[in-house]
Amino acid sequence: MVYFKINGLGYNCGYNENKCPKEKISCIECIKTRLKELGFEFDSNVEIFKVDSIEKQQKLERETIWQKFLDVLNIKHIIIMDKGSGLTLLNYAVSGVDIDADLLSGFIQANITFSESGEVSDQYLIPSFEYSYYEFQYKNFNIFLKDGDHVRICLILDHKASNKLKNHIFRFVEEFEHHFEEELISFQNTGAIEIKGMINEIVVSFNINLMFPMSLARSIPPYELEKVKRSVVQNAIYNLAKEMLAVKPFFFIYNMLKRLKKIVNIEDEVVIYEIHHLLERSIFTPTSLEAMADNIESVQAAVQKIEIKTSSISQIIMSNTDIDELKNQLDTMDVYSAQKLIKEIIRKAKAAEKDSHYQITLNEYNKALFIAKDFKIKDEIKRISQKIFNLEHKSKNIELDFNIEKAENAEKYGDFINSINYYQKALEILDGFKVYNITDPRLKKFKKKIFKLREEI
Repeated sequence: MVYFKINGLGYNCGYNENKCPKEKISCIECIKTRLKELGFEFDSNVEIFKVDSIEKQQKLERETIWQKFLDVLNIKHIIIMDKGSGLTLLNYAVSGVDIDADLLSGFIQANITFSESGEVSDQYLIPSFEYSYYEFQYKNFNIFLKDGDHVRICLILDHKASNKLKNHIFRFVEEFEHHFEEELISFQNTGAIEIKGMINEIVVSFNINLMFPMSLARSIPPYELEKVKRSVVQNAIYNLAKEMLAVKPFFFIYNMLKRLKKIVNIEDEVVIYEIHHLLERSIFTPTSLEAMADNIESVQAAVQKIEIKTSSISQIIMSNTDIDELKNQLDTMDVYSAQKLIKEIIRKAKAAEKDSHYQITLNEYNKALFIAKDFKIKDEIKRISQKIFNLEHKSKNIELDFNIEKAENAEKYGDFINSINYYQKALEILDGFKVYNITDPRLKKFKKKIFKLREEI
């Protein structure tokens, strides 16, 4: 049987393509004719695709989800107004663009009144099916308006609305008025309205959660992790998310796209499609900006409590590293005393290095270097500077070995995207060594590795 997709609706025509009694007619025209006989009507926005393979089905799904992402990127503000009075019921900012909703509502009401007065042509009023909508410019934005029975929805957009977004708005107005009919009628009678449920309706309907900060679910079932590992792209996204979350408590999809682009040339549509699946399976969890702000405030409060509890320890640590205090000590010292202090600090640095306390070791050497420079002890300056260089070089080599091992293990298990990611990190470290060793053969080796792995993908 031949299967079709009609604006997201699946339809099986009932015939095999090689045994179709109407083979002289194109499939698309045949489908339109049959659906018209069932009472369907079509306008220029209808999209009918023949789905003759799983690959094509997946491609259509990817394109649909990608368009959703582009549409939500296009939306800056959503304003819902009372249709009769033009008063703003809800002003939801999707981006950080500052919009005066009341001023815009007045501007919109004046434009519509003027347009409907008959004094101008209906150049803004564009029919589509039984629907009507308005489109016009406001400052640097595109305004899209759709009227319902009780409300007027206004989208402030960067660019003109896509056909898919327009069709979605038509459905949204109908569903919104059905869900909140009592509240909308109550507003017309009392002037009061509860908007909390309305915001959630907007977020879900327009996929605005794609713009929210993302984090990993606290508990992911083992069978879901197995599914992730079986997909090269999903596994790469999952591992990259963990890496990004090690730096910040959240990440944004747009930043994820940029990071993956640097690793491997995967189409953005493919990445968004896989991220969408991870969201649907609750592996990624979006958090609204308001909730994120509350969480940051609570974390900051907790940090302040910890700082108060550990203030005595902090004072001890600071007394060892505070440059101002060190300067005060040096004011009362001669060269002999300074050299003696340098030896004592270097002894502490060596002890810390034996225990693999890199940062403490570096702090101690830097203090010793500060004293040597203050007293212009050239031999000590040279000796300590070399120790600091060696320490930093050693640390970088440890980091390099770690990334190489990670890259090789990922390559071994077929996780090519993450392998490229770690090889790139290793290259960044080696690039830092170029001043000292420009002929390091690993530079060419890793670049070749990355090139071959990208070909594998």
